[in-house]
Amino acid sequence: MTVHTSWRRRAALSTVALACCASALAGLPSGASAAPSPTPAAAAATFTDDFDGPAGSAVDGGKWQIETGDNVNNHERQFYTSGNKNAALDGQGNLVITARKENPENYRCWYGTCEYTSARLNTSGKFTQTYGHVEARMKVPKGQGMWPAFWMLGADIGSVGWPQSGEIDIMENVGFEPGTVHGTLHGPGYSGSGGIGAGYTLPGGEAFSDKFHTFAVDWSPNKVTWSVDGNVYQTRTPADLGGKQWVFDKPFFLILNLAVGGYWPGDPDGNTSFPQQLVVDYVHVTTNN
Repeated sequence: MTVHTSWRRRAALSTVALACCASALAGLPSGASAAPSPTPAAAAATFTDDFDGPAGSAVDGGKWQIETGDNVNNHERQFYTSGNKNAALDGQGNLVITARKENPENYRCWYGTCEYTSARLNTSGKFTQTYGHVEARMKVPKGQGMWPAFWMLGADIGSVGWPQSGEIDIMENVGFEPGTVHGTLHGPGYSGSGGIGAGYTLPGGEAFSDKFHTFAVDWSPNKVTWSVDGNVYQTRTPADLGGKQWVFDKPFFLILNLAVGGYWPGDPDGNTSFPQQLVVDYVHVTTNN
């Protein structure tokens, strides 16, 4: 549930504030002036990647690390590769994560010989943040079995494990829902299919693969709010957890990936074409203003 302050409420508060200021000024000695009100601090950029660079080059290793291997936990079908094999800049200011139906290196997956390759990047050990505005502009792929995601994990996952670490899914899309994305919280007692979240559906039968969209969360103490193209579609607080533990007041790191198949999206079928691409224009993180 998203709570908006009405313009009437804001006007009333402004009137009260002006009355208070007038009273205070009336009590000042002749010739004295009131101290200026502090100016609210502007949001400061803490992480910026606009993916500028030559076509074919890998992502900035000072900002991202590239994970490799398969993922048995979700029963995904891809093998995540290293370097620029499946994640490369396009020379036009975008990162392109490409999923291919191939196995040139005879990769082995949980189910045997891997059928697909793709990429997964994270900022663990390079960038973490507690609270702020986290945003990416992306164009997602299309097709049964595709599972692109932009998300965050608690930086303490190595010591406390998942889901105690907490997970904030900023955007997930599964191929059988081309016009819908999901934002979800996962934590102790509300993980996996029991995560707390909601979906956002484009109007008029549009698909997210048709063009770029901006996906964001605004994250503050005891509150996470999701938006698509500036349209807020859900806010979550500890009150939504039914007494379960809120684990989102600590540092998190960022993740970008394109999975193929898995429990949720299901596997690709005969109608799924390859290669598929998740195109990322930018990832920006700022502090709260």
